[in-house]
Amino acid sequence: MWVSPQDYRVVGECLAAVRSRAGVTQRELTFRLSKPQSFVSAYENGQRRIDILEFLRIVRALDLDPGTVFGEVADRAIESDAGASSSHAKGSSA
Repeated sequence: MWVSPQDYRVVGECLAAVRSRAGVTQRELTFRLSKPQSFVSAYENGQRRIDILEFLRIVRALDLDPGTVFGEVADRAIESDAGASSSHAKGSSA
């Protein structure tokens, strides 16, 4: 499969985690982004995809380094892919 809903959840979970570590609430972030809270909630829950430009604006609104946050997202995505591949391999050998 190309990109699954689980992939969007990984991105959202990572962005929620960095937001929380930055000490910023969803409400504060929505104010900084001039977006409704439903926007932040939707991507943090994996219900909405974000493009790279949105990613940059979100990370900058958190006063974080985009490269560092992207690296964290990439690491989590790789871990998620490895787990999915392992599950498929186990399922196909049974």
